[in-house]
This record gives sequence, structure tokens and C-alpha cells, in this order.
Amino acid sequence: MSKIYVVGIGPGAYEQMTIQAAQALKDSDVIIGYTVYVDLVKEHFAGKEFLTTPMTKETQRCRMAFEEAAKGKSVSMICSGDAGVYGMAGLMYEVGKDYPEIPVEVLPGVTAATAGAAVLGAPLIHDFCLISLSDLLTPWEKIEARLLHASEADFVICLYNPSSRKRKDYLQKACDLMLRYKPEDTVCATVVNIGRDGQDSQVMTLKELRDTAVDMFTTVFIGNSQTKNIDGRMVTPRGYKDV
Repeated sequence: MSKIYVVGIGPGAYEQMTIQAAQALKDSDVIIGYTVYVDLVKEHFAGKEFLTTPMTKETQRCRMAFEEAAKGKSVSMICSGDAGVYGMAGLMYEVGKDYPEIPVEVLPGVTAATAGAAVLGAPLIHDFCLISLSDLLTPWEKIEARLLHASEADFVICLYNPSSRKRKDYLQKACDLMLRYKPEDTVCATVVNIGRDGQDSQVMTLKELRDTAVDMFTTVFIGNSQTKNIDGRMVTPRGYKDV
């Protein structure tokens, strides 16, 4: 029976994929994804049919998955991290309205926020939010409002897509906004290439973060008023009492 799995493959390393996700890929006839993500899993699933599209071709990729499933194949649509966190799960359900006979199952994965947090120590123990700095699909005005309100509410903030060739100053702009409500010495950190070759992390202050070079493979963490640097580890207490 044809079926589509929407699979979060985690940060990239096979060992950080869930057992359920790995089993779905083993059970699939076809694995579809953005070229970079397919390259991460190819060596572990020999003999599968792999189909790819470049970035910005997400809708085309979704239709490709349903068309393959309509041929009677079992298909996995893969996403890095978690398919439901800035992933393909939502779009698959939207496109799937045109293919009501084909069942879709979403399988969770480890997203960059939790994978990066494990590298840093324990930055997300209390309330936190995820904000993408990419304005490709979200107007900058909305991103700006979210940064300001999250900072005012003293959330720990995790930033995805902090920079690109066209958005080199976006992290700096974000820091300037957060500095309206967060002190300069707020504990922050960056993790690059989480779970992949070249993984690296740094713990710093918000003032230092403002002038730190990052790229699309960097995940950024901004602490709340209670977050501490404990021997180079970024740690947020679980509550505000007795701290």
C-alpha cells in the first residue's frame, strides 16, 4: 500500500536519527528531499531510489512525493531536524488535499534547538521560543515584533537562519532589538554544524554576540535574566525561585 512518511532526520548524523525515522527510511521505496539532506542519508540506505530538488522548490518536492506514492510506492519525504519545526510537514498536508487517497504520517526528529542545547549544556530548561531570522517567507516587521516581545517577556530565545549572503547584518539587527530589554551581559551562545563535521560552539555575552560572524548552519541561543555561564556551559535554572 502506498504511503508517505514525512521524516525528521535530526541534525545530520545517522546516530542522531530516531529508530522510528530510520525504520521508515528502510521501509520506503523512494526517499525525497532537498539535495543537502539526501546526501546526509544516502550512504546508510543503499538501494533506495533518491529524488531531489533544490531549495525554494518545496511545493514541487511535495507533489513529487505524492506522485510517486500514487504509483504504489512507499515514500519518505525527509527534512533536517524535525519535520514539524520549519520543516515540510505543513506543506505536505496542504498539497495532500489534492491526493486524499494517500495517507501521510509525520515522524518527529531532533531539532537544532534541542541538539544545540545538548552541546552547550542546559540553556532551554525554562520557557523558550524559536524565531527564524529568515524573511524569505515572513515579513521582517513580524520578526522584529516577535524579537521585541519575546525579549520583553524574558524568554530564552533560540534563533534559526541567523544569516545568509543577502542577510549578513540580520543577527546584528536582532541583537540591537533584544538589547532594548536584555542586558549586554546576558549569557548567549552559538553552535555551528550541529551533529556534523566541524561542529563548534561558543558561549559569550549578548554584546559580544552582536558582532559575531554566523551563517545558515549556525543556531544562536540568547539566555533569559537567570541564565548563567557555568564553567563554559550555558545553563538556565528551571525556575525563578531561590536563584
